[in-house]
Amino acid sequence: MNLFADIRALVVSTLEGMARDGVLPEGLDWSNVAVEPPRDAGHGDMATNAAMVLAKPAGQKPRDIAEALAGRLTADDRVASAEVAGPGFLNLRLAPGVWQGVVATALSNPGYGRSDMGQGAKVNVEYVSANPTGPLHVGHTRGAVFGDALAALLEYSGHEVTREYYINDGGAQVDTLARSAFERYREACGEEPEIAEGLYPGDYLIPVGEALKAKYGTDLLGKDEQYWMAEVRDFATEMMMDLIREDLAALGVKHDVFYSEKSLYGTGRIEEAIADLQEKGLIYKGVLEPPKGKVPEDWEPREQTLFRSTAHGDDVDRPIMKSDGAWTYFAPDIAYHFDKIERGFDQLIDVFGADHGGYVKRMNAAVAALSDGRVPVDIKLTQLVKLWKDGEPFKMSKRAGTFVTLRDVVDQVGPDVTRFHMLTRKNDAPLDFDFDKVLEQSKDNPVFYVQYANARINSVLRRAREGGIDVSDATLAAADLSRLDHEAEAKLMRTLAEWPRLVEIAARTHEPHRVAFYLYDLASDFHALWNRGNDEPALKFVQEGDAVATQAKIALARATGVVISAGLGILGVTPLEEMR
Repeated sequence: MNLFADIRALVVSTLEGMARDGVLPEGLDWSNVAVEPPRDAGHGDMATNAAMVLAKPAGQKPRDIAEALAGRLTADDRVASAEVAGPGFLNLRLAPGVWQGVVATALSNPGYGRSDMGQGAKVNVEYVSANPTGPLHVGHTRGAVFGDALAALLEYSGHEVTREYYINDGGAQVDTLARSAFERYREACGEEPEIAEGLYPGDYLIPVGEALKAKYGTDLLGKDEQYWMAEVRDFATEMMMDLIREDLAALGVKHDVFYSEKSLYGTGRIEEAIADLQEKGLIYKGVLEPPKGKVPEDWEPREQTLFRSTAHGDDVDRPIMKSDGAWTYFAPDIAYHFDKIERGFDQLIDVFGADHGGYVKRMNAAVAALSDGRVPVDIKLTQLVKLWKDGEPFKMSKRAGTFVTLRDVVDQVGPDVTRFHMLTRKNDAPLDFDFDKVLEQSKDNPVFYVQYANARINSVLRRAREGGIDVSDATLAAADLSRLDHEAEAKLMRTLAEWPRLVEIAARTHEPHRVAFYLYDLASDFHALWNRGNDEPALKFVQEGDAVATQAKIALARATGVVISAGLGILGVTPLEEMR
């Protein structure tokens, strides 16, 4: 049940009737007709722009259309009143039974809020994809939470989702990892490690060195790099990926696919992707203009193999092969996305860190060219996270050497608090993460406020059960919900009614933070009703001596809990039944 969709369907069917009766011309396009909450709640429950968007094509005044539409809509039992406002907006007030029906639906339909909007479309969501050179840092944490919540949101709205991690194990950084691990191997063998500039200094590589000693003994000591590089690189990379998987598991993040960049080399996959672009006339030999602004001292014009990305919206064409015949970093990325397209995905979503902003246009161009515009790609950038504790910037991790790790954050506050707070800002807005404030038990802490609402709801249910009241969902759904007749109760029911619409909007815009915002608003309405019950006994959820009223009011509380649990589930947060 999506009440806003239902009322929109009523508006459209009424408009169709007006066209059949000659009040409106035939053949009008209804696609831009919307039904939404009014900007000012005092104006009504819902508002439609129908008259405004149809006036010009219909050749009529907006108010004339709105007045004719209003007269017909009020014939429906669900519409208590319809009032024309301004130049032709139409504000609707719905009958109380409509809102009470939302409570019954939330309790009787386990999938309340779920949507078939996605119609089974196959979506690949790639997120985290950190270099396998060490533990995940706090920036990866935000990307992991965002990507995981977005994947869950898309599944909830009817998409078929694959969660994917791209292992960047084909570049020079894994050679640096191997050299760093080899120094820790030397250390494990009793020699003094030489952690030269450019190597990874973190203590997390000490276990890798010890594991190398356990496997090879002292056989690698004194050998040239070419002797041990390949084996140490693969060994260290796999141990780092095990570490990364453990970090992600601590946050409750799981991927369906781990795709190795290295698997693209020497297999013809890069060549195949570039050949596809070449057949489309998008690969050529050329010399790029010097970079805008200050030109690097070592820059010199060189003929390179270029991808004509400007044909698909990029600012400049991009090198895919260097003058020495080696692939650029962009070439395997093209091949990787070509592979995604060949796997039959209908849509691609890449979650990148803020430092990848310059990569967006070239990747959009590559996917558009490879798929002939058939497969859209949405690249979401997650901005930086600033950590604070005791009013000061949080210090770096000794274990990591240069940054605060995901584990540092999760060990401090737990995965649920971490996940929820990472979604309290839009992904492309900077985020402050204050270790003191995220654990604060106050209205200013969104995760606490939402969890506290859920705990209060469970306390009401426990108290009712102890009083011998049947609070099963089936019984509550069949309660006399007409007893929910106070404006504070109606406000909470109206917010519950927005849940299915909110899910579709958040899924369509790829913005899971909307779910966190909605849950805070829902919790606020619930707490407001709870607090009013302290002053007005008729609003208490348990009405002593009136089982009928009690069941109706508990039905509203339980319906709120159903939606809170569903929303937290999308965010990957466990609902708490009691607060301690």
